[in-house]
Amino acid sequence: MTDSLSSALAPTITLARGAVMPMLGLGTWPMDDAEAAVAVKGAINAGYRLVDTAENYGNEIGVGHGVNESDVRRGDLFVTTKFNKEWHSVEGARAACLASMERLGLDYLDLLLIHWPNPQQGAYVEAWKGLLKLREEGLIKAAGVSNFKVDHLRRLLEETGELPEVNQINLNPYAQRRDVVAYHAEHGVVTEAWSPIKPAAMLDDPVITGIAAAHERTPAQVALRWITQHGYVTVPKSSSRQRQTENLAIFDFTLSDEEMAAIDGLDRGDASVVDSDKNGH
Repeated sequence: MTDSLSSALAPTITLARGAVMPMLGLGTWPMDDAEAAVAVKGAINAGYRLVDTAENYGNEIGVGHGVNESDVRRGDLFVTTKFNKEWHSVEGARAACLASMERLGLDYLDLLLIHWPNPQQGAYVEAWKGLLKLREEGLIKAAGVSNFKVDHLRRLLEETGELPEVNQINLNPYAQRRDVVAYHAEHGVVTEAWSPIKPAAMLDDPVITGIAAAHERTPAQVALRWITQHGYVTVPKSSSRQRQTENLAIFDFTLSDEEMAAIDGLDRGDASVVDSDKNGH
């Protein structure tokens, strides 16, 4: 039996190797285990099917409790996690995967990501090779990366012949990441946006608030609709049931071409984006 606030499920997108991923899910940073357990269970029962966590968030145990205590069977859910730079080797990726599975209480992962490239360490290609082996073994359904730039992606392709199925990047109307997104589109990599409705000031932008008023929606719903209408996946974080429900309820309206173009015009470049050549964990 599902929650009384149950919403229509988010549409899905098929990844390059056949896994089917919901286009909107629940982000869980910076929830702790206790908050994550409640938020994840409630979100799943309200219609979410994608849940995103990471080793570095320190909440995989709580996320796992929420997944396993929900009213939805495991096979209908899509669980993503990510691992840190100390696991950037073939065997390290396997160790990270098994540790995350144990914390989550799951016997496979739908998507495992290298959290940051850490190019100064120089081992993300080995980590990627490890992910490819994990996918072959069936421990993960899909393999991806997070915060990778075009140069990082090119190196993966040159050295392994394979690109990630997903690259999760900081993307929102103020940071549209056009060079990375264009590379994704050319090579069949799915773009996934983290922090899609930040900075908070973006939601006060008159372009977004004007479009929201025209559709009788919240500014956050407009920003999320813009992201998904571009064909990107996104994982907004919220522990509030009302916000979770609002975030999921964006697929019953459509932004016009003019409205999409107006939001496209808000791009401020990468100035607010963390430089993944210099930062990461």
